[in-house]
Amino acid sequence: MVHSRYLKNEGGIGRRDFLKLGTAMGAVMLMGYPNLLFGQTTKRISIATGGMGGVWFPLGGGIASLISKYIPGVEAAAEVTSAAVDNCKLVAAEKSDLGLAIGDVAYDALNGTGKFKEKLSLACLATLYSSPVHIVTIAGKGINSVTDLKGKKISTGAPNSGTESMALRVLEAYDINADKDIKRDRIGASESAGALKDGKIDAYFWTGGVPTASVLEIASSPGIKIKLISHGEAVDKMVAKYGNVYFKGVIPKGIYPGVDEDVTVAAVGNMLVSHEKMDPKLVYNVVKTIFEHLPELEAIHMEAANIRLQTATVGSPLRFHEGAIQFYKEKGININ
Repeated sequence: MVHSRYLKNEGGIGRRDFLKLGTAMGAVMLMGYPNLLFGQTTKRISIATGGMGGVWFPLGGGIASLISKYIPGVEAAAEVTSAAVDNCKLVAAEKSDLGLAIGDVAYDALNGTGKFKEKLSLACLATLYSSPVHIVTIAGKGINSVTDLKGKKISTGAPNSGTESMALRVLEAYDINADKDIKRDRIGASESAGALKDGKIDAYFWTGGVPTASVLEIASSPGIKIKLISHGEAVDKMVAKYGNVYFKGVIPKGIYPGVDEDVTVAAVGNMLVSHEKMDPKLVYNVVKTIFEHLPELEAIHMEAANIRLQTATVGSPLRFHEGAIQFYKEKGININ
């Protein structure tokens, strides 16, 4: 299930939900089990994801579907959000039950730094996969390196997103001030791709798995040849200032039309997080469900092919939730 936090009816049951409930109740009565009407309760949980043009939105929807399908009495819904920073805040405030976050944002949330004014109570369920930073432009814009971004109109991602955090730190590593040296826009992946295609911006940042739908869409547009800008050399400076949550990654050639060479970039881990006080039994069942049904998740988005039990406990700045620890111990996986 997928819906937007900003369209959600927070005050009570909506018309669509009422119709669903009425149908379900009628079905129970018709089957001759009226006692079941009030004998069962459904726990509803939400997963804070990201924008529609990224990986987290469909991946979070897939996780929600698995939870709803395989955990009895639990119904999950994925919510559209501004991504990592807001996700951490929503989960810590218990406005969302689960959320997707990236390593550097989780590190800041843990320590009350960066976009966070206080330390947040978060725990990790699993490190899912790594996300490379995309710097996307179009051939003919005169942008061949990060330094060529100076004076250009650039989208650094949606406000309070992991993309924005990464973009600012990559730019900083090249001594580029995002507020003075570029003409800065702050829009999400889909909007950025559209703006680049329409000539409204010269390039945009995106941090997410590959392939990302919005990048793939513009790369596949007739008459357009995209360029991804290499910046792997920024990693050492980023690690020195912000902690050991970054590493060099590669966007492989051929993953997007027009990308004919491997591109070395900065990368960061993606993780599924919860409030540290979330029910351990529910957390255990969520983690168990994800890893027992990875092929179904991969059918929704190919990035799920990179989710592996052997790397699920590696690279998180957050401590792992006790429910997740129980699952990993049963599987003989060490917690790093």
